[in-house]
Amino acid sequence: MANPTIVLLPVWGAGHFMPMIQAGKQLLASSSRPLSLTVLLMPAPTAQAASDICEHVRREEAAGAVDIHFHHLPDVKLPTDHSGIEEFISRAVQLHVPHLRAAIIGLTCPVAALVVDIFCTPALDVSGELAVPSYVYFTSSAAMLSLLLRSPALDDEVVVEFEEMGGALDLPGLPPVPPSVLPGTLLERKSPTYKWFVYTGRRYVEASGIIVNTADDLEPRVLAAIAEGRCTRGARAPAVYPIGPVLALTPPAHAEEEEQTHECVRWLDAQPPASVLFLCFGSKGFLTKPQAHEIARGLERSGHRFVWVLRGLPADTSHGARHPSDGDLAELLPEGFLGETEERGLVWPKRAPQKEILAHASVGGFVTHCGWNSVLESLWFGVPMLPWPLGAEQHFNAFTLVCDMGVAVPLTVDRKRDNFVEAAELERAVRSLMGGGEEGRRAKEKAMEMMVVCRKAVDHSGSSCASVRRLSEDLLRGVAVLPNV
Repeated sequence: MANPTIVLLPVWGAGHFMPMIQAGKQLLASSSRPLSLTVLLMPAPTAQAASDICEHVRREEAAGAVDIHFHHLPDVKLPTDHSGIEEFISRAVQLHVPHLRAAIIGLTCPVAALVVDIFCTPALDVSGELAVPSYVYFTSSAAMLSLLLRSPALDDEVVVEFEEMGGALDLPGLPPVPPSVLPGTLLERKSPTYKWFVYTGRRYVEASGIIVNTADDLEPRVLAAIAEGRCTRGARAPAVYPIGPVLALTPPAHAEEEEQTHECVRWLDAQPPASVLFLCFGSKGFLTKPQAHEIARGLERSGHRFVWVLRGLPADTSHGARHPSDGDLAELLPEGFLGETEERGLVWPKRAPQKEILAHASVGGFVTHCGWNSVLESLWFGVPMLPWPLGAEQHFNAFTLVCDMGVAVPLTVDRKRDNFVEAAELERAVRSLMGGGEEGRRAKEKAMEMMVVCRKAVDHSGSSCASVRRLSEDLLRGVAVLPNV
């Protein structure tokens, strides 16, 4: 009989697809018995997303190092009437449920588990129908998971809009949470995205377990609260497996274009240690001209060195796509800015190798959109942060970075003005982080502590490796042999 397989159902975003593949490979490497991976690929909704997925698949297949198989699901007619990316993806997954069921039934090997992305809650119905153990791969923090699990109870307890309630929210394992930092999906209770969030929190407790890209000692109080059932209030507390940080830190095989030293890295080679502020807003982050002007003025006044990845507005926004274009620096930047700062700054208008830049000794701070993968990369290299959230759960992440972990200097972001930051506020925060002030010093010390935590966790004797081994043994105990019909 063929080796049991773990079926993965990722979505197409860069911050979702590759981390799930990486986590699956870790499971294979840690298992006491041979396992394989079967990755079910839903067609991506945009040309850029499809191209990115094809490139990732090509590299994995070229590497050939693990037993991994990719299966393309048929096209479906995607929804056009949706209120947000969360609803869009979940409805797209619902349309794929018949194809998902057929693909799993059609496998000729035993199935150890179905592992689904955070957005793929409808797929839990298939695992229940086929008696296959189901796991959620949670691409964000344990703090965000606790909020999701707590949301059904909060929905019952709070009768007004969260922003209208007095005081803060009680989220076990965290400091009191101001409603203003909640994800946008929770800020309008009548919206479909709000209903999706609460529904998802209810469904997660049905899973056999939740795999989280974090480490025990990175978020100890929150993980303890989840394990003790304090976030689910009467519902079954799901088994949680912290296996992070899950980071692809080495370039894929045959990625010749990544083997050459990037221009940003060459520029960093000439800078003093810990002297450069790195500004990057993720694979989907872009800025308007007025905001870019404010950043330019803030950086110029701060006097500190910087590398700034400045992308332009997306050319395609269909199906919630937000792939930035290359930045037109002449259009986006104030006249004369590049000349006035050329001795201490570099503005890069294209994609940049974020991990390689964060790893560089000359980088001493990171202005980040607070996507969880970016946060983990920053912590892995011990780089303190200035949090500038743009959407999704990023405002909540920013709160935890400042108020719980202590690895970031706060930056005042005007959420009601499309996350606008004034030049004077950026200047203040940059000086605080990079200039040796007390606030910045504490953030740097905590970031270095978290770097040690992250690296110990994924060491062979670390907590995350132990969690991966525990998960792989649990998967082997749940292997199901399905009727091939």
